[in-house]
Amino acid sequence: MIASRRFPIRIAGGILAGALVLATALHASMAAPSDLDLSRTRVTDGGAYRMTFTPEGDSIRVGKLHSWRLHLETIEGTAVDSATIAVKGGMPQHGHGLPTKPRVTRSLGGGDYLVEGMKFNMRGWWVVTFRLQAAGAADSVTFNLKL
Repeated sequence: MIASRRFPIRIAGGILAGALVLATALHASMAAPSDLDLSRTRVTDGGAYRMTFTPEGDSIRVGKLHSWRLHLETIEGTAVDSATIAVKGGMPQHGHGLPTKPRVTRSLGGGDYLVEGMKFNMRGWWVVTFRLQAAGAADSVTFNLKL
């Protein structure tokens, strides 16, 4: 009778061990690329604009709501003041988006825009994408963050 009780425990232990091995393998396969471009200035995907972001206080605080200042200019360096900018982001390794809905709340002039509602609720690899409409054309730029 004692041997029959041990059999289910061994099966459960084997299943648990297998699940741990699988979880470890999945996590390793989703590791952030080692060559991520972490620069705060990037050229848009279409190549017409350059965007720079600066977090409030120049640092990104995990778990804290904060603002960013964006600077948008043409590739030639002319400030762009009439853009409409949308914000989207998330964690590629975890498959979820930002915990908030950040948005550009106003143009500050000189190609600068205020983004409010930025928040990152955990450490890891995040991406933030800005989709913009300017001069009748759509473009986007994605920034990588390692927090």
